[in-house]
Amino acid sequence: MAGAAPGQTVDLAPKGPVFREIFVLYLVTLLAIRAVVDLQRLVGVHELILALVPVLFMYAPVWLCRWRGVDSWDYPLEVPAFRDGKAWLRPLLPAVAFAAAITVPFVFGYHVWQTMGVPMVEDALNIRLYATRPQLQWTWPAWADFARLVGYQVFFVAIPEEFFYRGYMQTRLDEAWGRPWKVAGTYVGPGLLITCVLFAFGHSLVILQWWHVFIVFPSLAFGWLRARTGGVLAGAYFHAYCNLGVGVLDTLYGIPNGMAGS
Repeated sequence: MAGAAPGQTVDLAPKGPVFREIFVLYLVTLLAIRAVVDLQRLVGVHELILALVPVLFMYAPVWLCRWRGVDSWDYPLEVPAFRDGKAWLRPLLPAVAFAAAITVPFVFGYHVWQTMGVPMVEDALNIRLYATRPQLQWTWPAWADFARLVGYQVFFVAIPEEFFYRGYMQTRLDEAWGRPWKVAGTYVGPGLLITCVLFAFGHSLVILQWWHVFIVFPSLAFGWLRARTGGVLAGAYFHAYCNLGVGVLDTLYGIPNGMAGS
């Protein structure tokens, strides 16, 4: 692939054609996904239509590669065959390492935010972030629902989104801007930061939520894992873990739709 080699000084001169390509891909795909979600949520079309969401995330970059006349496998965008168990298990190690590192501080920070931060913000701004203030209720999600949502988060949400954002978008931006910054032994570049912002804002393009701005932070890890491993599965596993973790915590604190994920 073209672009600056790892460690090469970054060139911040305008990269108009690449950025226009990414912006058009992003806007067209996200607006199409919003239309699909609105048809189900507002019009009442059967929820099977939501299967188009991962299809759009995964095939839009492939269609763009064909239009550009390049091989999408070069990025690489492929997901391993199900029979290749080692290819699916190998990316688990870095994802588990991230999960182990963040779980305790995140759970503590989540508790402080919901029990102290939310009341403080609501009182200071005279607004309500939730219909009722979160409170630890020890209401665990049903295990049958949780098991189903593991598969949903991995295959319906995390892999398609990582395929689109980190697999194609971040890599394409790296071709233009390079990866001059070494972070924890892995070279990354402005493409990671740009993709993180677009990733967070993309959620709001589909359904606006005040907390979407915070999605930028875990997506930094998703992007780093993409650069570190050269594939999308490690980031997808950690992505699914984050969604499931927040869903469980939301359920425990009585936040509606806590297990829905995003």
